[in-house]
Amino acid sequence: MLVSDFQYDLPPERIAQEPLADRAGSRLLHVNRFNGAWPGQSWQDRKFREFPDLMRPDDLLVLNNTRVFPARLYGHRSGQRAQPLSPHNPAARDFLRGQVEVLLTRQVADDPIEWECLVRPGRKIGIGEKLYFSYLPGAPPELEAEVTGRGSFGERRIRFAPVADFFARVERIGHVPLPPYIDRDDRAADRERYQTVYAQTPGSMERSVAAPTAGLHFTPEILQQIRARGIKIAEITLHIGLGTFQPVRTEKVEDHKMHREWYEIPAEAAQAINRAKAEGRRVVAVGTTTVRTLEHAAEFAGKLAGKRAAERTSKNSVEAGRGEADVFIYPGYRFRIVDALLTNFHLPQSTLLMLVCALGGKELVMDAYRHAVEAEYRFYSYGDCMFIE
Repeated sequence: MLVSDFQYDLPPERIAQEPLADRAGSRLLHVNRFNGAWPGQSWQDRKFREFPDLMRPDDLLVLNNTRVFPARLYGHRSGQRAQPLSPHNPAARDFLRGQVEVLLTRQVADDPIEWECLVRPGRKIGIGEKLYFSYLPGAPPELEAEVTGRGSFGERRIRFAPVADFFARVERIGHVPLPPYIDRDDRAADRERYQTVYAQTPGSMERSVAAPTAGLHFTPEILQQIRARGIKIAEITLHIGLGTFQPVRTEKVEDHKMHREWYEIPAEAAQAINRAKAEGRRVVAVGTTTVRTLEHAAEFAGKLAGKRAAERTSKNSVEAGRGEADVFIYPGYRFRIVDALLTNFHLPQSTLLMLVCALGGKELVMDAYRHAVEAEYRFYSYGDCMFIE
């Protein structure tokens, strides 16, 4: 299967640059996978406010309650390990000690604190380089780090100097990690709007560097309407990392390897999910991150302690616990847990679009995307959504 099979054309003006003032005011493209659902078509244009009525009373709705933290840091480098520039260039000294942008993507150690990250400009920043971070240019640095390694695709590993409260400092000086297709600087309002209303409370493990964007449409009132219909809600956590930002660089889909992302399924959520599957009720996932968590957990649910990874068994159930999800879902995948999906519109040739095509059917989903473009839906993180059942 070719990555190019998941290409579609999107005019730049269809990419939402700002959130709507009303979270629940988005449009919703309702896609039905079963022929004959509606005469002559497989989708209907709706509003997100209709979502509670589109669910069945015995559905289980599963949310990803991860909290986004301000993972984009700005600072400067010491220049001591940068590649030398021509001494005849008067701007060389300023360039070597110029501004650097770091996007923290995955914590890999606690003591000392180490992160995998994306660095810009990255080509000139070598191992051993010192980085200093502050909120404003010229202000005294509040965090200091050293580059300790580099990955296959230009990412870096950095080790932070010990401080009293690392995450409190990141909260103070960090910036909301808006995706690169939002062509503007983050604002104070993004700290609230690029966050779901059900995100974990401050003080919990704040590790996600992107929002589970399908959840941005929900309001407390919408959640109350869902509960009022008797629909149960379960919460899991997947901290979104580099896999969300990394493009597919292979020609064939099957050759791509997913990055691992930390997840947790509480005991109460696992019990609710397994009960729904045992009773033949639908599990409705909010967002592709929820799908990846549940399907990865199902893939490993039957693995006994001490078994090798190569001896995985698969079940239509999940187990409570923590782990690192790396499941890659694309057309041909057999879903074990998820029956329906609420999701935003995703980038062409992305792993997220491949996942949606796996659930909805490639031809149907790609046709629905073309309809969404023609109907002037708003795309990507701050855009509209799609419900596939």
